Amino acid sequence: MHAKDILIDGYSRIQEEVHAAVEGLGPDDLNHRPGPDANSLAWLVWHLTRVQDDHVAGAFGLDQVWLTQDWEKRFGLDLKPRDIGYGHTSAQVAKVRVDSADLLTGYYDAVHAQSLDALRGLSAGELERVVDENWDPPVTLGVRLVSVLSDDLQHVGQAAYLRGLLQSA
Repeated sequence: MHAKDILIDGYSRIQEEVHAAVEGLGPDDLNHRPGPDANSLAWLVWHLTRVQDDHVAGAFGLDQVWLTQDWEKRFGLDLKPRDIGYGHTSAQVAKVRVDSADLLTGYYDAVHAQSLDALRGLSAGELERVVDENWDPPVTLGVRLVSVLSDDLQHVGQAAYLRGLLQSA
């Protein structure tokens, strides 16, 4: 098994878990915040998708699906176009509201498709390419891809937990 195959498998697990976390839920559950400063399911899935879109596109020199496929307009959020949710205040989290799970899964699936296309063309040597020199040590493509995978799995796990809380209430 090649490194790219492991990454493809990992990213595909995110997609499965995103769908499992939101499918069948209505707007009230998707936008529910269990505490005044807590994240909603909608925010968690939007954020993990924005992170993947932003970071994978940047690492491979691609355009973000958010901007090129009009997802920014479809969501209609009162946020800056390149906002990915990092460091959001409670007020900013509250701005991320959706009317359906289909919007979240549709955007995730579009980002996932672009990510898999990039991963399928990956050679092992490319994993050593530096993609971000703002860190010490500089971040390689391999490190960036694993970082996104880890972050996304953590957030989708939070979303699954929140779904469980909502369904047990």
